[in-house]
Amino acid sequence: MLTLAIVEDDPVCAAQLKENVERFCREHQIALQLTMYTDGLEIAEHYRPVWDAIFLDIKMEHLDGMAAARRIREQDPTVLLLFITSMARYAIHGYEVEALDFVLKPVSYPKLAMRLRKIVEIVSSREGRSIMVSVAGNMHRIPSSQILYIEVANRHLHIHTPEQVFVTNGALSKLEQQLEGLPFARCAQSYLVNLHYVRRIEKDTVLVQDTPLPVSRSKQKSFLKALSDYVGGGFR
Repeated sequence: MLTLAIVEDDPVCAAQLKENVERFCREHQIALQLTMYTDGLEIAEHYRPVWDAIFLDIKMEHLDGMAAARRIREQDPTVLLLFITSMARYAIHGYEVEALDFVLKPVSYPKLAMRLRKIVEIVSSREGRSIMVSVAGNMHRIPSSQILYIEVANRHLHIHTPEQVFVTNGALSKLEQQLEGLPFARCAQSYLVNLHYVRRIEKDTVLVQDTPLPVSRSKQKSFLKALSDYVGGGFR
C-alpha cells in the first residue's frame, strides 16, 4: 500500500497529477491510498503522520507549500516531500525541509513516474523484514516495520508495536544485530528505536509515535546521524 497526498490549488494540475499517480500505480500493480488537498493549511493544520509521501505545490493562497512543509516536518521527520513548481528557483529552498525532489510544471507522466519510482524504492526499503521471538513458550513473528521501539526493562526485552507489547528474554544487542541494515538506532543504552516512527526530537527526548523516550548524551550524536541518514535530504 502506497499512501500519498497531493496538495495543489490548481484544479487542472491537481486532476492531471491524480490521473498520472493512479496510472502509475495501476501499471505497476501497487495498492494506492491517495488524498487530495487544495491548500497547505488543509494538510498542515491538523497534521497526522500517515503518508509515505506528499506532493506540495509551492505557491498557494492561504499557506504555501514551503510553509506547510516546515509545519509538517515539525511533526513528521520521515515523510517524503516533493515540491511542484513552475519555477525551479523556488525549489532550492527544499533543502530547508529535507525535500526529496521537485517536479516542474507542467507535470508530464514520465516526469512523475520517475519520482514515483524513487518513492516506491525508498518506501520498500523501509518495510524491512521480520524477527522471531519466544513469548511464554510460543514463537511470534514480528515484522520489523511494526516495531515502534524495543526497551530493556526488569531484565526483559519489551518489543512495542501499535497493537501490543511482546515481553521476551534475550539481549538487546542480539536483536540489534538481527535488525542491522534496517532503520533502527539506539537513543539510549536500553532503547532501540525504529526511526520511521520518530515524530520529534526535543533536547534530550525523542517522541516515538506518541511515546517520549530519553536520548542519552552518549548516544545523541550517533542517533541524530542515523535519523538524518534515514530521512535523507537534498534533491537526488
